[in-house]
Amino acid sequence: MTEPHRILVSACLLGRPVRYDGRDAAANHPALRRWIEEGRVVPICPELAAGLPTPRPPAEIAGADGAAVLGGSARVRDATGADVTAEYRDGADRALALARAEGCRFALLKEGSPSCGSALIYDGSFEGRTRPGFGVTTAVLRRNGIRVFSEREIDSLDATLRSLER
Repeated sequence: MTEPHRILVSACLLGRPVRYDGRDAAANHPALRRWIEEGRVVPICPELAAGLPTPRPPAEIAGADGAAVLGGSARVRDATGADVTAEYRDGADRALALARAEGCRFALLKEGSPSCGSALIYDGSFEGRTRPGFGVTTAVLRRNGIRVFSEREIDSLDATLRSLER
């Protein structure tokens, strides 16, 4: 049996009130509880790591996703119109540094977030509409070989880990 893999996890999924609205998005899943008990979980909130406050105005990526933000062709703006691209890029870099320092090859991140979304993000209209895409932190992690799963894919991540650790 191999050494258990460490997992970078969105702090909001762990019940920490770090989301833009000051609330959490706790994922009550047996596998996540087991990983916590086993000491595998490495918590991160990229926005807080970059110095953004809680609460804070919601932010979205208009017409693109995290890859376009990294490439310089898209920006992250909050609901007041402020450009928070630099903070989102910094948070993504800090998440990558933490993942590397802790030996994380996997991440469990909050779907829909302009940082952490892995399949869906909000479309930039601030009208609650989502579209296919991924956030800035997900883009950075994927570019560096870290597999990203959402809270909707905990069973898949668990199966992947169990397969690798046999």
